[in-house]
Amino acid sequence: MHAETEAHAPSQSGYADVNGLHMYYEIHGEGSPLVVLHGGMLTIELSFAPVIPTLSARHQIIGVEMQGHGRTGDIDRPITPAALAGDVVALLDELGIDRAHVFGHSMGAGVALELGVNHPDRVRSLVAASASVRPDGMHEDLTDPAKMATSTRMPTQQDFADFKQAYERLSPHPEHFTEFLAMLSQSSADLRGWSDEQLAGLTAPVLLVLGDRDFTTIEHGALMQKLIPNSQLAVLPDTTHMQVTRRADLLLPMLARFLD
Repeated sequence: MHAETEAHAPSQSGYADVNGLHMYYEIHGEGSPLVVLHGGMLTIELSFAPVIPTLSARHQIIGVEMQGHGRTGDIDRPITPAALAGDVVALLDELGIDRAHVFGHSMGAGVALELGVNHPDRVRSLVAASASVRPDGMHEDLTDPAKMATSTRMPTQQDFADFKQAYERLSPHPEHFTEFLAMLSQSSADLRGWSDEQLAGLTAPVLLVLGDRDFTTIEHGALMQKLIPNSQLAVLPDTTHMQVTRRADLLLPMLARFLD
């Protein structure tokens, strides 16, 4: 994956000082703005390398590494969808972008939904991959330690090795990997989601994407589609949580149809 990203190097990269955070971002391509928001413990490259080359032919891709991830250092602030969405809005302000499409995976999908709920004037459309809007949307394998150890839904040992290698290679504080992983796990456990009324108030078009072996249950995907007006739901076959953004063969035709 690293070579793929190197072959499609960003046309611009840098840091934005937003809300006390020195946040890394990079830009690929030209066209209508599309912000891509990675999952927890991931980076722009680990989440989106398979799809950036094609998407950047039609869109100005703005890749963001959120608080404590990739090249962006951590600060003394809880990692919540509201805080991270505020950082994205501040970055859009700095870049002079009024409205953008937003494509988020996992933690990034929560930030995308938060943008739609509380910053609707900044969002053209939302793609929320592997999202959940309530704690009970998670599959029982994620909440039962006895099942977690043998579940085929979980990240692989290679995934964990990739998390650690990327963190140690890119982070301003590479020695904090174990502590950051524990803190992020607690932040995820504390996710409250959004009320039915907040979701019913979403005005941007929403594409919900799940793997059929995702962390989020397919039943919860159907509930989200019911709660969010005019939303669409795609379930990718034979796909785990970590594989959702790697399924370029399935994702790219859907995104081409949905975006713009």
